[in-house]
Amino acid sequence: MEQININKDISTLPPAAQQQVADFIAFLKIRYTKPETSRTTKSNITDESFIGIWKDREDMQDSSKWVRNIRESEWVS
Repeated sequence: MEQININKDISTLPPAAQQQVADFIAFLKIRYTKPETSRTTKSNITDESFIGIWKDREDMQDSSKWVRNIRESEWVS
């Protein structure tokens, strides 16, 4: 449809219907607006603050052994 015809058609509607058209257009603008994506650079996981938090714990040097010990102590009656 041409812009002039749309404006003319809307202007012939009662005020309540014109408001509905305006509300619907506002809804469509929100629905079809692409969300802004922030362009962040990928960081190296080794730079994260949680990496190495247990490096000084003697019991965590062998994580598989640590898990086995915990399972044995917690799950075995």
